[in-house]
Amino acid sequence: MYLPFDQMPIHSRIWTYTSNRKLEKREMEIIISKLSAFCGQWNTHGALMPTSFEIKFDQVILLAVDESQLGASGCSIDSSVKLLREIENEFEIDLLNQGKVSFFKNENDLEVNPIVGIKSKVHEGILRAETLVLNPTVNTKHDLEKNWKIQAKESWLGKFFEN
Repeated sequence: MYLPFDQMPIHSRIWTYTSNRKLEKREMEIIISKLSAFCGQWNTHGALMPTSFEIKFDQVILLAVDESQLGASGCSIDSSVKLLREIENEFEIDLLNQGKVSFFKNENDLEVNPIVGIKSKVHEGILRAETLVLNPTVNTKHDLEKNWKIQAKESWLGKFFEN
């Protein structure tokens, strides 16, 4: 059962999927349609779960499930991954590969880079200790609201900055 993202409870489980490139307007319209249909029928063992999604920065898909009454089963999670794979294939994007670093060049301009080579962004001064990065370890809506955007020095990237 689909709910608007802002109506999902603070304890809802969150999955984040970052595209390797910004989505075009038409692509987003199609993806929103697919995710709406999916969330409307997403279930675990035949029981509908309160679910939602949101696309942020034209590049990050957030999926949310309220597991307070019924947890997401392995099969239900697999069905979401199957949909994301279909989206990847249709739009030739990379969503499921978690080997990416997302940081803000300015307030709303997200840059996504492969982990390989991220140290060069630090050496070039493009990625600094104070640069806001997306924390990929968030797993609840509360985490998303409080700990999703953090300074690079507070993330695993902190090892690249002098103390």
